[in-house]
Amino acid sequence: MSILLIILAAIILFWIIVAVVFRSEIKATFDRDPAATNYFEVLLTYAGLHATIFYRITHFLWKIKIPFLPRFISQIARWLTSIEIHPGATIGKSFFIDHGTGVVIGETTVIGDNVTLFQGVTLGGTGKERGKRHPNIGNNVVIGTGGKVLGNITVGDNSYVGANAVVIKDVPHNSTVVGVPGRITKQDGRRIDTQLDHIHTFDPIMQNIEALRKRIDELENK
Repeated sequence: MSILLIILAAIILFWIIVAVVFRSEIKATFDRDPAATNYFEVLLTYAGLHATIFYRITHFLWKIKIPFLPRFISQIARWLTSIEIHPGATIGKSFFIDHGTGVVIGETTVIGDNVTLFQGVTLGGTGKERGKRHPNIGNNVVIGTGGKVLGNITVGDNSYVGANAVVIKDVPHNSTVVGVPGRITKQDGRRIDTQLDHIHTFDPIMQNIEALRKRIDELENK
């Protein structure tokens, strides 16, 4: 009985430590996911949070130059969460991965504060080059489902990468990127809401096509 009590106490202590150390990520989960209503449910069942916890541990080990172990732990994390974050990546506070399956974050990726990634996002390289080969993601950035940001490029602060967009060039601050390859549209300096309605993402090319179609209809009616 005493052994069981010790194990139970250790488990409780572990989750208390997690709740304190990762309070900004836990708060981000509640702020950005309407399905997050129960504190213990978030702690115990959110794969994105678990992947972030594993990452913070492996990144610390990576920084103090522990060999092998960081990568080994990160592979265990990938197996458990279906999210792969290289220990060498640099990730700011209030990081949130929604759902998360298929997310990949490369070794030299740099991510700012208050960033949100949806499932299937890849922050990767473009070939076999060495050195800095992964993207820099600014503060308050949202990358939609299946978004790909590839190469040593920068996505500016307060920007939004649309679902399934493929970004291979720098993105200015306060921008939206849509399509393959990614097309940029300025957002008049407004910060992108982290709970953005993905259905109504502005696409300038589609808007022009729609305007052209309407004009053709008007001319045909005359």
